[in-house]
Amino acid sequence: MRIATLVAAAAMTLAAFGGADAKDWSKVRIGTEGAYPPFNVLGSDGSLTGFDIDIAKALCEEMKVECEFVTSDWDGIIPALQAGKFDAIIASMSITEERKQKVDFTNKYYNTPPAIAVPKDSKITEATDAALKGMTLGAQSSTTHSNYAEAKLKSAELKLYPTPDEYKLDVANGRIDGVIDDVVVLSDWLATADGACCKLLGTLTSDPVINGEGAGIAIRKEDQDLKEMFNTAIAAIRANGKYKEVQDKYFAFDVYGGE
Repeated sequence: MRIATLVAAAAMTLAAFGGADAKDWSKVRIGTEGAYPPFNVLGSDGSLTGFDIDIAKALCEEMKVECEFVTSDWDGIIPALQAGKFDAIIASMSITEERKQKVDFTNKYYNTPPAIAVPKDSKITEATDAALKGMTLGAQSSTTHSNYAEAKLKSAELKLYPTPDEYKLDVANGRIDGVIDDVVVLSDWLATADGACCKLLGTLTSDPVINGEGAGIAIRKEDQDLKEMFNTAIAAIRANGKYKEVQDKYFAFDVYGGE
């Protein structure tokens, strides 16, 4: 579908949801975590950086709206959206059926598989349930990765953490045997001095039921006009090269994950 057609479709959607009660989307407040490098990182100076942040800025520029970022703890980010503390979540949130019961989602803006990292001297040889038997695996709580471990890696003992920083510290200090997260998140960490302790054991086959359709932008169910604005903008930056420009700043591969 051509971009002009998409824009026209979005305009009709906006009109359908318009009228006296239509919201003014000249300013959009975006919720993010700020603790999930390289996707979203809160610096010591209070600045936000990362793929999610740059994609959000590109989308806001495409929609010709002002962006305001609001940080939130991961465990409370959906309730905060529902409470009106911000208008959308751009924080590498996987689109899952469970989350769709609470919020709506745009189309995906990237899709990468889960993976496992272990200490470099680990005797674990492969990223399988059998190989992880009796081992302790760390994961961030309330994520698709912790859900995946609970469902697919039952032979391991799962230990949950509020943010990735805590599980990274524990695996680096030998308190757990491995960690599960997005392959990009783990690879980015392993390339740093803090990640020198460990290695990538392997990627895991995504389960669409658990891992969802990719990362999307979470929107309140009643804000369908905003959802359509974002969907049109995602298609536009994919078509005009802005998405690739942002992607190439962070990754040496196609993070979108196919059509």
